Amino acid sequence: MKRTILVTGGAGFLGSHLCDRFLAEGFAVIAMDNLCTGSPDNIAHLAGNRDFRFIHHDVTEFIFLGEPLYAVVHFASPASPLDYQVLPIETLKVGSLGTHKALGLAKAKGGRFLLASTSEVYGDPLVHPQPESYWGNVNPVGPRGVYDEAKRFAEALTMAYRRIHGVDTRIARIFNTFGPRMRLNDGRAIPAFFVQALRGESLTVFGDGRQTRSFCFVDDLVDGIFRLLQSDLADPVNLGNPEEWTVLRMAETIRDLAGSTAPIEHRELPVDDPKVRQPDISLAKSRLSWSPRTPIPDGLERTLDDFRRRVGA
Repeated sequence: MKRTILVTGGAGFLGSHLCDRFLAEGFAVIAMDNLCTGSPDNIAHLAGNRDFRFIHHDVTEFIFLGEPLYAVVHFASPASPLDYQVLPIETLKVGSLGTHKALGLAKAKGGRFLLASTSEVYGDPLVHPQPESYWGNVNPVGPRGVYDEAKRFAEALTMAYRRIHGVDTRIARIFNTFGPRMRLNDGRAIPAFFVQALRGESLTVFGDGRQTRSFCFVDDLVDGIFRLLQSDLADPVNLGNPEEWTVLRMAETIRDLAGSTAPIEHRELPVDDPKVRQPDISLAKSRLSWSPRTPIPDGLERTLDDFRRRVGA
């Protein structure tokens, strides 16, 4: 029998790409999603694959599976500022109750557990770039706090299950990731810029656009997740691209790539929006032999093809 991996949030952007990778590596895969922000379209190409099945379920409720599990990979959560400001309670519940249920399942099955955490645990960082040893600068009562604190709690719960129950855990701190299958109305910078450019609309940049992000192509991120799952690293590991771009540069690059001549429109910067974001990936390099391989322009080209098809431009 093939070893089975459960991917919560398996119909989401990252979750669906992980399903593809695990299947390609010879695992059987169960994708679980309540489709709050995920989409059946992301996994439609897997229909008919005997090693794959989908379960429509909210992971904040009790999870029952009869078969053995090699691993539980917990990616269920709204993940963009637009999502977690519209769904603040759902975001907190999936980070707390959902993580609790997923950890309980891994404990019951004796399987590995990997938590999808985030660079948002660092908040608006006072240390740059951000190493895993940095504890962060987070506003717990601000509009972004529901996501930041949900993930920080999830990390704490994961380590508690490791220390008290002996669950074999991993924690991935994921930095900005992009690629095909991102939702058109995701609300994050790259999908917003692609949709606006392809529709000939003004590209909206918040603030002066000098705030920085580190963008990683999805195939590279998925490879890092796979390597982390196979490793013995228990402490959090940063996974992202240390190449730092300003948001304005990204907007201009996507506009040019899409062949648009639309103007850049500046809007007020949201509350608690981080000024900088750049991972220190020394740990991933030394322990996982991992670093991003896809140049950002190449990843943007591949993403453009997907967005052009779905936007119909």
